[in-house]
Amino acid sequence: METWVIANQKGGVGKTTTTLTLGALLASRGKRVLIVDLDPHASLTAYLKFDPDTAEGSVYEIFLSGQSINKNIKETNISNLYLLSASPALATLDRQLGTQQGAGIALKKAFSQLAMEVDYVLVDCPPTLGILMVNALAAADFLIIPVQTEFLALKGLERMKNTLAMITRARKITIPTLIVPSLYDRRTRAGRDTLEMLRDIYTDDLWDLVIPIDTQFRDASKKGVPLTVLNSHARGVIAFEALLDTILHMRGEEGAWREAEIKEVQSL
Repeated sequence: METWVIANQKGGVGKTTTTLTLGALLASRGKRVLIVDLDPHASLTAYLKFDPDTAEGSVYEIFLSGQSINKNIKETNISNLYLLSASPALATLDRQLGTQQGAGIALKKAFSQLAMEVDYVLVDCPPTLGILMVNALAAADFLIIPVQTEFLALKGLERMKNTLAMITRARKITIPTLIVPSLYDRRTRAGRDTLEMLRDIYTDDLWDLVIPIDTQFRDASKKGVPLTVLNSHARGVIAFEALLDTILHMRGEEGAWREAEIKEVQSL
């Protein structure tokens, strides 16, 4: 089982879309995938038509009472895709747990107790540094940092890299990382300039391609399904297919590279 964490210390950069789309693509390839919503805003949970205010069982119970993770996993309407939902109460955990011993590895411990067979766990993080993000990074085998291609997003990336350096020093293990340019609009000067800055500053960790703006993601969210289900040929899906293949290749697995699709992503 591999745990991929999707994080950035800025909101609105595409973390939830990245988590859901990669999870759905892995599931479509026959992998059993658990997606975890760690954000108190519960966007991933609501996207999949679960009410975070009333749904029974969430990741909150795992942190607060040590309840078994297996009691809280929900089936989604996508085959092979499962959800550990969020609750607004997650926002209180920093205050409730404070410096309690072991609080920083509660999630990693919970994942080790999974009763069901899971190939991948994908974790959607909140944009703030606190006990939730620390837990996610402590459990991470691989870190994906979506970065919106606009100047303000670069500051969130800088903060995220500083946090990553702190976690690396504490764990004494480097987390393999991929920075993913997201919401890219090549028609705008700001988008093109920001992408160029990313390529200049973060050469080693930056994905070669981009996730473009695709309004069909909004259409899919209204229906409560990943865009992979609504339109598997959408340009956003093609880009995420290429991203997934890149990650699998980085993780030593065979990605289903399709030359024509890679060229299409490069032209977006």
